[in-house]
Amino acid sequence: MPTAAIIGCGDISTVHFEALSAVGDAELVAVCDTNPERLEAASAAHGVPGYADYLDMLQKVRPDVVHVCTPHHLHASVAADCLERGVNVIVEKPLAHTLEEGQRLIEVAERSAAKIGVCFQNRYNATSQAMHELLDGGTLGQVIGASATVMWHRDGSYYESRPWRGTWAGGGGGLMMNQAIHTVDLLQWLVGDVAKVEGHASTRSLGGVIEVEDTAEFVAEHVNGARSVFYATLANAVNAPVTLDIVTEKATLSLRGDLTVTYADGTVDVVQERVAETGGRSYWGVSHQLLIADFYASLAHPGPFWINPAEAGKSLGIIKDIYAQSYPDMLEKVG
Repeated sequence: MPTAAIIGCGDISTVHFEALSAVGDAELVAVCDTNPERLEAASAAHGVPGYADYLDMLQKVRPDVVHVCTPHHLHASVAADCLERGVNVIVEKPLAHTLEEGQRLIEVAERSAAKIGVCFQNRYNATSQAMHELLDGGTLGQVIGASATVMWHRDGSYYESRPWRGTWAGGGGGLMMNQAIHTVDLLQWLVGDVAKVEGHASTRSLGGVIEVEDTAEFVAEHVNGARSVFYATLANAVNAPVTLDIVTEKATLSLRGDLTVTYADGTVDVVQERVAETGGRSYWGVSHQLLIADFYASLAHPGPFWINPAEAGKSLGIIKDIYAQSYPDMLEKVG
């Protein structure tokens, strides 16, 4: 049974602790956090030693797998340090807070014998899997285009509780890096690699609170000739369901929680999304456990995990391209 440790005991670690408990194929042996209160609470709750320094933890405990649940700006450096020591890694999104750091992690992962998986857990949703299977099967014909929206709400308290979220240095961006990146990832995974993107990011409602964007839009041209359009904001009154519509020659796929597939002949199929109880937030989705279980299962087989740094780098590249277009005078800052 592989041993596991979690680095970063903040909000998102909740679903990682739950997943490890549910998977049953791993033993939690350590936790790590620089915040003494969080570290003490996590150590006591799970009955394992706690460390303030992850390098000290790696040396003394030597887990088989490390879960990186830190703020964004630490993702790439912590993951790279683990891989260079032969420790397998599950890292939360985004891959990195800058393109440079992301590319460095891609290169480290390619050299390392250890595995790394990136948490784009929405690819494991029942609806996402059904969409990918239908589109990949070819029976729906050519993909013509797609559209997606993320209409969510965040207020000042969300950023005040974790100040790094509202900064370029800590978060690497705002809405696009912290919330909408999952939908950006689904768009490029389902519709196809993006050849060109034109868009804009701005701050519409939280300008007095954060230095990063809370609203963004783009038009993407995919390598297969399809076009997708995207809009996201944190200025909405509520967290509305993410929408994703894909139009093909023979059907329209419409995601609104559940997936509705409307065929050209009038036939309609519905794929229901799974619902799972979790101590985490509902908008994190229900599929962390599936991704984490799949990663642990992959340790017994050669080859990289399918959502690896090179794959996760695609959404990071799209977002950073939009930032470059939106903040041309801040290129060094936006990464």
